[in-house]
Amino acid sequence: MSFRLPMLAAALSGIVSCQSADEIISEKIAGMSLREKAGQLIIIRAECLSPSIKWEETTELPQYQVRRLSEEMSETAREYPVGGVLLYGHNIDTPEQLKAFSKEIHSLPGAPFLCIDEEGGRVSRIGGNPNFDVPRYKSIAEIGSSGKAEKAKECAENIATYLREYGFDIDFAPVADVNTNPENIVIGNRAFSDSPKVAAKMVSAYVEGMNSKGIVSCLKHFPGHGDTKTDTHEGYAVSYKDWKELSECEMIPFRAGIKAGVPLVMTAHISLPKVTHSDKPATLSSVVLKDILRGKLGFKGIIITDAIEMGAIKQHYSTRNATVMAILAGADIVLCPRDYREAVDAITDAVNDGTLSEERLDESLRRILKLKYVRGLIR
Repeated sequence: MSFRLPMLAAALSGIVSCQSADEIISEKIAGMSLREKAGQLIIIRAECLSPSIKWEETTELPQYQVRRLSEEMSETAREYPVGGVLLYGHNIDTPEQLKAFSKEIHSLPGAPFLCIDEEGGRVSRIGGNPNFDVPRYKSIAEIGSSGKAEKAKECAENIATYLREYGFDIDFAPVADVNTNPENIVIGNRAFSDSPKVAAKMVSAYVEGMNSKGIVSCLKHFPGHGDTKTDTHEGYAVSYKDWKELSECEMIPFRAGIKAGVPLVMTAHISLPKVTHSDKPATLSSVVLKDILRGKLGFKGIIITDAIEMGAIKQHYSTRNATVMAILAGADIVLCPRDYREAVDAITDAVNDGTLSEERLDESLRRILKLKYVRGLIR
């Protein structure tokens, strides 16, 4: 499907004013079971649809070559409908395979989003595959060093064009972090710059480029992963900045991306003890998600967690606890629980025992289903 997201967004705004889109979404929510509602709040790896796949570390997954939908995967999705599927490099082989896989995923119950991390530079699931003839970029930092926002926009437009061709809905990009810590081992040249003003200009242009070509962009990793030393894939990470320091650096690119109309913001699993007075990761902190992102920055779109299978979360919290805590903190979508059926059950159990209200789920569902309506995934 070819379209420009801003045009559809504008159209949706007009539709909403006469209530028809709201009515459609309300009817869908009213007709959903509690399990279906819970599933919409989760985006998973493709492998999670195969209960027969047993794994401890994500490095074990490429050997399974999950690149098409099996009957087991379809059956699991019928029992536990899911909100979205995230593909990694090992799920992608050839253009023909990817197009077929994307169609199969979109045919699953729940009208799932198809998602990818295609930043440009070293995190490029398609761009890093020699079987695809697509534009390639040395690094995002190199684009930022040019000082030319039009280069960031062109990069995003090029990436969005081929993502749309292969059936994707959401690209978890751009990185809006400011790379201020030379000891940072996870962000580095994935960030546009060590200057918040330069990063802001580039982030805004990148979001505009994605939007113009009909792919949903996502700022990451809120509230800023650039001044940490630890990789949250492996374990606990912390920033010792206070709110004034964050406001003068990390918040600047995020504010710019939000102003540019980004539909999603992804949380980081970093702690901000001088802001939250807690060691709790931002992903699980209502201070960070509700008070800062929703309140101070005025973000009205979808808040998605970084993958909760990552070390910073799984070393300290169970899948069940992390899933419920993230939603209580203000997240709309939980990304990559290791066992998504367990995550779905955790949400339904939390509603049944009163920890979560069904109205809280519906609040997130309205944001999610509105975007699916704009994407043409539901009608």
